[in-house]
Amino acid sequence: MKVDILVAEIGSTTTKVNAFNFDNDNSLIYLGRGEAVTTVENGDVIIGLEKAISQLKKNLNTKNLFWSDFYASSSAAGGLRMSVHGLVKEMTVKAANEAALGAGAVVRMVTAGMLSEFDLDSLIKLNPNIIILSGGVDYGEKKTVINNAKLISETSLSSPIVYAGNIAAADEVKQILKNANKKVYIVDNVYPNIDELNVEPAREIIQKVFEEHIVKAPGMEKIRDMVNQAILPTPGAVMKISTLLANEIGDLVVIDIGGATTDVHSITDGSPSIQQITISPEPHSKRTVEGDLGVFYNAENVIKVVDRKLFNKIGIDDVDIFKSKIKQIPQTKKEEKYYEILGKVAAKKAVERHAGQIKELFGPTGRKNIAKGTDLTAIKYIIGTGGVLVRNPRGKKILESIKSDINVNEILTEAKILPSQILLPSKDAKILIDNLYLFSSLGCLCEKYSEASIKLAKQSIGLKT
Repeated sequence: MKVDILVAEIGSTTTKVNAFNFDNDNSLIYLGRGEAVTTVENGDVIIGLEKAISQLKKNLNTKNLFWSDFYASSSAAGGLRMSVHGLVKEMTVKAANEAALGAGAVVRMVTAGMLSEFDLDSLIKLNPNIIILSGGVDYGEKKTVINNAKLISETSLSSPIVYAGNIAAADEVKQILKNANKKVYIVDNVYPNIDELNVEPAREIIQKVFEEHIVKAPGMEKIRDMVNQAILPTPGAVMKISTLLANEIGDLVVIDIGGATTDVHSITDGSPSIQQITISPEPHSKRTVEGDLGVFYNAENVIKVVDRKLFNKIGIDDVDIFKSKIKQIPQTKKEEKYYEILGKVAAKKAVERHAGQIKELFGPTGRKNIAKGTDLTAIKYIIGTGGVLVRNPRGKKILESIKSDINVNEILTEAKILPSQILLPSKDAKILIDNLYLFSSLGCLCEKYSEASIKLAKQSIGLKT
């Protein structure tokens, strides 16, 4: 059997392979999926990929499978590990962090100001895949970022460095790092002016550096030889299709619950009433990754905040024993229910951390409301992806918990003081599920086949095309 496109997603727990064909009007037709456990621990991710392709063959009822094009994304072996170093925590550091996360990175270290000896020791121990160096608005303070470049240049680190800081320091930073034989990429400042974010150029270059320099898991170099374009970080692929989809259907948030992490992607500027009291800029598209909220590798972190009575109700008396025996892909109804409980907690916690907050500020003129962080109150669609949400028939029910019962905008319109309140999606937001489990695959395809990818994404979430 010959198919037009194969797309692999090599995740931390499972490897998925989706097959597609084009029809007569160049629309993408989803043919089927194969899935297997990711084999990082076996020393070669190709083993898991081959098993997933074998399952795909069975599902397509064919003994032989050939394809014209092959694409891939990956978050295996912990994903894209990065460190972020800027000048002011709420300004250049925050902007650089947004760029890294939006590109699909897992940010493991963040510093503000001059790097200390302790910071450098921590950085060397971390040995990040990529370092992002920022600091200063354009033509503003540049001493700090130049000093940090010198300190990093004196380390033994071979990590590629993305410079996204003060344009006036760019040439000097580049020269310092190149003289130390460091690989450096210069991009536009992530925070060029006060209250202005410019994260897209840095996001784009981070994704390119990811594929050019990083072999994240054993066997990944073999997959490089198979693909038609760069291997994308899986979260970056999800962000790509989510952004395109939001341009079509309106503000949305995508929640991806995985075995190791829970990712939240939001595409929104928030509501006008919140914008009027917001004290710092937020990116239009934002991703946060909660590295402690996974339902397999990090299940114990989620279990800690679950009422044990919920487990007892489904016949699990000893959660620790049950967890030690459970499979990465649920095999029984009890395992599905177990993952449902964990998924509900992970989703709620992750979205609460992603969202901004209204706070009460006391000033010379009395009390007033201020907003800080990402405003999700204008979200029209809550979209769930990831195995926990896609495979569970109660996936939509899991996501109901992230909605707010309070209409923040109505209260603010009435000019009332609102006590501390998280800016969650309203009860009117519509919940959709990526039923075909295609978002990461379509994120790999959308750059070349944007219209066809958007159309199939809408089909997957049950919207008319």
